[in-house]
Amino acid sequence: MRQVFTYAQLHKAAAYMDPKVFDYINECESESFECHDVFDLLAFDYYDVHSERTESSKILIYMDKEDLFFFCRDRAGEMCVHRILEDLEAPDATQNEQLLYAFFVRLLRGDMEYLHRFEAQISEEEARVLSGSGRGVLAQICNWRKELLRLKRYYEQLDSIFDEMDANDNRLLSKQTLKRIAILGARTDRYLRAVQNLQEIVNQMREEYQSQLSIRQNDLMRVFTIVTVLFLPLTLIAGWYGMNFVGMPELHWKLGYPAVIVVSILISVILILLFKRKKWL
Repeated sequence: MRQVFTYAQLHKAAAYMDPKVFDYINECESESFECHDVFDLLAFDYYDVHSERTESSKILIYMDKEDLFFFCRDRAGEMCVHRILEDLEAPDATQNEQLLYAFFVRLLRGDMEYLHRFEAQISEEEARVLSGSGRGVLAQICNWRKELLRLKRYYEQLDSIFDEMDANDNRLLSKQTLKRIAILGARTDRYLRAVQNLQEIVNQMREEYQSQLSIRQNDLMRVFTIVTVLFLPLTLIAGWYGMNFVGMPELHWKLGYPAVIVVSILISVILILLFKRKKWL
């Protein structure tokens, strides 16, 4: 029997299970993969990479020789399972393990294409991000990091499930299915490595963007410093003659004012030439 239930409908599955097994599922928060004597439990947080929805949906899968039950925490997870099973529903002779394998194949379909598009988007935005042009650069980087973190958690769960299923302690899975599960494990491992590589790229972009900000701030501080140094001698001259000491010859010299102007200009020109020679300008 194949059935899909929400967590609120969990009681409906009691008629098809051993009471002890039902109590265990009802009371235990299963994580990853659990292998019992006559049944397997698989639990993961489903994340739809093809939609704008960022919340994950908890899915718990119960499988034994006769039954395959899906328990979904919310409506999004239930719709996902129903959609996949409607596409994959095979004749009654199909074994549960084969249907479970087909379910995960369909669940992961298109994920690598999504990761390729994600990488292309990052590459296209890299020049704008590193130049710091436009607004929302840091916000874009933060959104990428959050999305990659959600993907990393999602694929880590699936990769752990496929690795643990390979043990097959209760002999519930055939050798052929185990080989297929191993292929799925290798596939999710590639997805996981791709996500980790994208995380490294985004982190490097963030560091480079911070470096660009630091360089621009340093350039701005250098300009302020040059302006301050440039006007410091002029400020000294202005303060000197602003004291109005009696007897200063320059105050009674008819060329004193033009001379101060010329000296100020010469000081400014000399300082500017010195700054250019030192490559500070």
